[in-house]
Amino acid sequence: MEFFRDTNIDFLGKKWYFLAFSLIFSVAGVLSMLFWHHIPLGVDFRGGTIVQVKFTSAPNADQIRSLMDKAGLRDSRIQTYGPAANNEVLISLPLSETSEAALDKGKLAILRALSGAAPEGKLDLNNTDVQALQADLLEKDPLHLGTDAAQRYAQIAQALVDQRDKKLGGVLHSFDELKGAAPEPVLQRLQSDFYLSNFAERGGSIVGPQVGAQLRRQALLATLYSLAGMLVYLAFRFEWIYGVAAVVACFHDTLITVGAFSLANKEISLTVIAAILTLVGYSMNDTIVVFDRIRENLKLLRRERMEDIVNKSINQTLSRTILTSGLTFLTVLSLFLFGGEVLHGFSFALVIGILIGTYSSIAVAAPMLVAYQNWRVQRSGRGPMPGGGGRRAQENGPTREASSGKDAGNREKIRARA
Repeated sequence: MEFFRDTNIDFLGKKWYFLAFSLIFSVAGVLSMLFWHHIPLGVDFRGGTIVQVKFTSAPNADQIRSLMDKAGLRDSRIQTYGPAANNEVLISLPLSETSEAALDKGKLAILRALSGAAPEGKLDLNNTDVQALQADLLEKDPLHLGTDAAQRYAQIAQALVDQRDKKLGGVLHSFDELKGAAPEPVLQRLQSDFYLSNFAERGGSIVGPQVGAQLRRQALLATLYSLAGMLVYLAFRFEWIYGVAAVVACFHDTLITVGAFSLANKEISLTVIAAILTLVGYSMNDTIVVFDRIRENLKLLRRERMEDIVNKSINQTLSRTILTSGLTFLTVLSLFLFGGEVLHGFSFALVIGILIGTYSSIAVAAPMLVAYQNWRVQRSGRGPMPGGGGRRAQENGPTREASSGKDAGNREKIRARA
């Protein structure tokens, strides 16, 4: 299947536009990382407590931030979570301790900051668990059950919590929503002993700072090792300049993707690192396809200029590039739109990365080869760089090269007949 045939787009003639595009997005990302949102590392890497909170109405990030600041939690991070209709946010705090007590301490600090001034002597029914509810009913005994009340009140408390969490989405707007879940005397007692805040805690987790630092180091090393491995492979498979151009293009893709996370203030978690490593492999594969065609054409079109050879190579692989990248992009776009909050960061990195990776194989890596060729000729007066094959091709000498050229010529004839 082929979308484009016999295209003759002058990609190299637009290299300055490509350079401007890359500079704008790279510089914007770097400035955001340095002066605005910085690198928004998730709790996986920073270490700390993260609490998921659901509100009765659309949460206002500025108001939440103001409440956190008043409570002295100035290092907290606030991020919307899930669809807007769910009214949920994630609030994270950096912590220096790693115990369960530290988790509870962080949770309580956030909940106290959100609660503000609670009514005297009353508990918040939106943030009360089964045990606390049962204990209050046992103490007040609104049904006058006497000494055998424990099991009955445990059932009532569980029914009330299930009504709140499973049927009403985890947060109550009024006490009337509990009608039918418990006898009327119990509901009247609840209105005397409890009040309803405008939020409910829906979960929490903790990551120690040492674990976070270790994960940061491992993520950085994994990215650097993958780039170094690809550089070695390409230097052996082609020529070292091909490897350098491909690694620069991959670094360009990674920089813009991380910059996009900083600009959008989206947290970089372990799944995002997995997506970035996937992106490195995808971008490298796309670049190798273009380089492979350039190498073939260098042997076939010895009398043509390097710019013309690169342009022709990109045009010859354009249909394959659009088809492969387009289908992959549709897949990750579906994942981004319908994959849910857990995969949101992962799919966002791939959506950005596939677009930038496809672009860089055409607009960054290939022009670097031409720039190197021009520099090489001007500096030393040497001819065009070899067609590739690395050391093995050079060791095999002109016989193999001639044979390869003949084979390539035959392949060109076969393609022309097709």
